Amino acid sequence: MRIGLIGFGKAGKAVANVILQNPEFSLEWVLRSSKNMEHTSAKELLDVDSNDKAKIFSDQNIEINEHLSNYPVDAIIDFSSTESIHKYGKAASEKKIKIISAISHYGDEEIKVLKELSKINTVFWSPNITLGVNYLLFAASLLKNIAPDVDIEVVEEHFKAKSGVSGTAIKIAETLDIEKNSISSVRAGGIVGKHEVIFGFPYQTVRLVHESISREAFGSGALFVAKQLKNRTTGFYNFEDILRPFFFGDPQNNLS
Repeated sequence: MRIGLIGFGKAGKAVANVILQNPEFSLEWVLRSSKNMEHTSAKELLDVDSNDKAKIFSDQNIEINEHLSNYPVDAIIDFSSTESIHKYGKAASEKKIKIISAISHYGDEEIKVLKELSKINTVFWSPNITLGVNYLLFAASLLKNIAPDVDIEVVEEHFKAKSGVSGTAIKIAETLDIEKNSISSVRAGGIVGKHEVIFGFPYQTVRLVHESISREAFGSGALFVAKQLKNRTTGFYNFEDILRPFFFGDPQNNLS
């Protein structure tokens, strides 16, 4: 499966590293906002032995329709910015290039764009694309269904420089129908990301915890999604759509 990657920050580099080492996928190109690193390749910069092209382009020097025609891919994985979907979404969808977005925060306008694109294309969005944290989210919602009156608190921990409450923690709160002020944030050192959901029952406590050890977890999650969406044609998907068959049905018939 041919992949185009948008975004080459810390997360983007980690995702590229995972793609380059997976023989089921080929990293065709990386698109970034800066002109730095143009005319090089991700595999050179990351020192990965791979046959993938992985050429780096700047979005300042391309016309997106022409780029997607000259360098065709089956899916785009987006680890860039909120605004990027406006730049490539229409062109990618017209060419039936699947969109896998891992942008932490989208506004109402961007979500509307994603839903419009999903009428003609396969579109996936998750504010946290790690498989483990989405397993936690699904399991937490099942426990909430069993005990709807349980006390719930969410704790999220991230690196010192991260601003605002994590999109994943907000997603957990929305899914469990709890107030956002039930989220506690910790910022310290170089913590990649940790989320804990605490269920306070009378006489007992249940804690569900997910911790990202490395940003490569984003890459393995994105490729898991790509594999599950491979045979999809249209629709707007999230991780719950992908995981539900593994919990309740036959994963071989996933998303059918």
